[in-house]
Amino acid sequence: MRRELERVEIPGEHEARTRARAVVLVAFSEREPTPHRRSRRPVAALAAAVVVVAGLLSPPGRAVLGELRAAVGVERAQPALFSLPAPGRLLVSSDSGAWIVDPDGSKRLLGDYREASWSPFGRFVVAARRNELAALEPDGGVRWTVSRQDVRSPRWTGSPADTRIAYVDRLGLRVVAGDGRRDRLLAPAEGGALAWRPGPGFELAYVSASEVRLQDVETGGVRWRANAGRLPAARALSWSADGSRLLVVLSDRLLLLDGRGRELARRTVHGILTAALSPDGGRVALARRTEIVLLDDRLRGPRRVFAGGGRLEGLTWSQDGRWVLTGWPAADQWVFVRVTRGEPRIVAVSNVSAQFRSGTFPRVEGWCCAG
Repeated sequence: MRRELERVEIPGEHEARTRARAVVLVAFSEREPTPHRRSRRPVAALAAAVVVVAGLLSPPGRAVLGELRAAVGVERAQPALFSLPAPGRLLVSSDSGAWIVDPDGSKRLLGDYREASWSPFGRFVVAARRNELAALEPDGGVRWTVSRQDVRSPRWTGSPADTRIAYVDRLGLRVVAGDGRRDRLLAPAEGGALAWRPGPGFELAYVSASEVRLQDVETGGVRWRANAGRLPAARALSWSADGSRLLVVLSDRLLLLDGRGRELARRTVHGILTAALSPDGGRVALARRTEIVLLDDRLRGPRRVFAGGGRLEGLTWSQDGRWVLTGWPAADQWVFVRVTRGEPRIVAVSNVSAQFRSGTFPRVEGWCCAG
């Protein structure tokens, strides 16, 4: 009799369940921890708690509770990373060091480094520990090292025959040749976001005070300055693959510049975590709070492609521009989102921290070099 009664559809039950789910998920994803305060109305609080519990124990309430649990993590996620959904390899940093992940999901620990970056074409890796910069083979073999204080933010660029590495140490922004020679201080006291411009030559964009600069590291000359105001909080710089567009990511807005530093578009966005230009420069993937949205090449939109119950972390495009990878620390998952036209497709992987022997959530440093 009980089972028969539970199968009876109550008028309006589905609509009520849908509304309840929406309210609970929004509240869950946007909640902010607050200090505990002793209630002045214990009787009222107890009565409210009884009502909430009773609601959750009802059939619609049990459904909402189940969906809430599923909302923290993709329900049908793979238990491990068996393969990548697009060509290329991942570079990952975790508590145990820097790792390379191959297309078939196999992983190699390069060593005890806290940051890393691909060389051009993915032939090598530049990695940083507190007082050392190192160039590594893909199997972890060390080609050379440079000792400096408080090394961070290594970035490699160039052609197969000639490369440069930019990084930050205690004194400021430095540049060294790809063979470890001619290390020098390029910009004293500078240490903000930086990104090499793709293409011929060695031009480095970086944030300084209230402007973005593009500097030729060989001559030392500044190609252009873009005064955009209040830039010390810049979170990232992201170039299109042809070097024709530069995205400046701030905590509260996005700026899109052309190759000469002229502003093409700007957009105010609350709750920005990070953003990145697609390889072709035609789209911007934006992570804000608990969702990923796509903007067009003029920062218009947005089109939401993923939302979850918890703060997202990081944003990485596949080299073919068809997938975006983000981290979901609360669920200990990586979420791959296919962002081609049509309905987004989701591929999720669980148990990420354990796979990289990390107490904190691993960070994806790059998705590089297909085929």
